[in-house]
Amino acid sequence: MSDWLEHSVQVEIKAPMDLVWQEWSSFEKMPLWMKWIKSVTVPPETPHISRWTLDTGGLEFSWQARMVDVIENKIIRWESVDGLPNRGAIRFYDRHDHSVVRLSVAYNIPTILKFLDSLFLGKAVEATIQEDLERFRTHILALQKTATHPQG
Repeated sequence: MSDWLEHSVQVEIKAPMDLVWQEWSSFEKMPLWMKWIKSVTVPPETPHISRWTLDTGGLEFSWQARMVDVIENKIIRWESVDGLPNRGAIRFYDRHDHSVVRLSVAYNIPTILKFLDSLFLGKAVEATIQEDLERFRTHILALQKTATHPQG
């Protein structure tokens, strides 16, 4: 037996939706702001399938994810097709003067380990993905600053 556990976090970014979407949908860049993501590869011949490697500093997992739903500037929804069972969605909300990014991640763990979620795992996952979104905001703001004030 197993259970799906889900966590959702969001961040507001004072940046245009086009920039926010462009950066997030470039999956290979994910390790720049996602602490536990070691690598993401997207083969050109199958752009709807990506290979992910997660490293928590002791445990390494990998999986292939299939894009289930992609609506530009709105949503990217995925599910794993092998490896670590997970699914989720990243939703984008254009508020004209800023963008809101909401990440929902669900993962499957054996029922026997579910008690860990209430004690530690869930809090650690949620805190980490919130920090990931904060790093993403910092990344976007730095790109925006570089674009408006180029060096040299």
